[in-house]
Amino acid sequence: MSQYPDFQSPDFLRSHMLSILDFYEKNVDDNALGGFRQNFYDSGDVFDTGTKQLVSSTRLVFNYCVASEVFAQPAYLARAARGLDYVREQHWDPARKGYHWVLNNNIPVDSTNHCYGLAFVMLAYATAHKQGIANAYQGIGHTWDILEQRFWQADQGLYADEATPDWSVVSDYRGQNANMHCCEALLAAFEATGEARYLDRAYRLANTVAVELAAKGGGLVWEHFTSALEPDWEFNKEDPKNLYKPWGFQPGHQTEWSKLLLTLHQHRPEPWMVDRAKALFDAAWEKCWDEARGGLYYGHAPDGRICDDEKYFWVQAESFAAAAMLALATGESHYWDCYQKLWQYSWDHMIDHQYGAWYRVLSADNQPLSNIKSAAGAKCDYHTLGACYQVLQLLKANREGK
Repeated sequence: MSQYPDFQSPDFLRSHMLSILDFYEKNVDDNALGGFRQNFYDSGDVFDTGTKQLVSSTRLVFNYCVASEVFAQPAYLARAARGLDYVREQHWDPARKGYHWVLNNNIPVDSTNHCYGLAFVMLAYATAHKQGIANAYQGIGHTWDILEQRFWQADQGLYADEATPDWSVVSDYRGQNANMHCCEALLAAFEATGEARYLDRAYRLANTVAVELAAKGGGLVWEHFTSALEPDWEFNKEDPKNLYKPWGFQPGHQTEWSKLLLTLHQHRPEPWMVDRAKALFDAAWEKCWDEARGGLYYGHAPDGRICDDEKYFWVQAESFAAAAMLALATGESHYWDCYQKLWQYSWDHMIDHQYGAWYRVLSADNQPLSNIKSAAGAKCDYHTLGACYQVLQLLKANREGK
């Protein structure tokens, strides 16, 4: 396309958020089972009404809390509240004091306890509390307590990753991904409550992962670690497209950490946060931006070669938000250039202008690989809505001189 919208315009960002929300509007409410439908073809038609996964159940609560804040529509707030009720009533298991990971027609089919899932439970409660949803405040503290009692490794400054349904066995695996999203949720909890413990813990996680563990990865954040916090260079090497634990350095996770470090810097500014945010973003861009066809690749190996050349929606979205944050934090205009390139690429290839929302994954030459737009646990446009929302908030704060 030769003509593009003004991607830095608040009006554009709001209209794009609406176009994403409109994609889900017709079919997202599950009036039979409760909560949200989570599996959609490109057209918006539902292909699986029964499967509900904790990550999508909670991320959709986040989506509608954000929508309520931006558009002041009571229907969005009511939808978020109903979604949170579903998490409390169906995913939560009071007998074993954990959340069901996957439900099928409201029957648990996987009750493994995932730190990653608890991160999004906390994020859902935090954003819900910010919007005034009843009893969400208690949910934030309750989730903190579970994380503290079951997963927190005080001597390592990190959360463990996974436990059996009855909590009897905690995995030796340590992963950055769950900790990254815990950091995100803790920052949201701090912003919603003002309670220092959440900011203190977010700071500890950021320092552990983005400084201490990154030093073991040549300055970049590796995904997988042993129980002794040594990089596990072989974990999932034969499963590089694993949904939550892919092999390789992930440029999208480097740029997500850039975002988190800059958010942390807004609340507790220390120079190293901006330095690390720049270094992580710059490395992701240098190693994984496709100069010929546009877009950021999914992953690169420790030796620098591209190990997964597909283009994922969330990588582009998180990276344009990080670029905007860096542009405003540093005053360096080339980050706005990155922002523009990411948006132009996404506008041309990643966004479905016929039906709405973003394609989940494209080939290296930018062709859709599936007719599935969203799937339980894999995509519900939390990344895209969240990135637009973050840039909107940044631009507003910048105008107000904050």
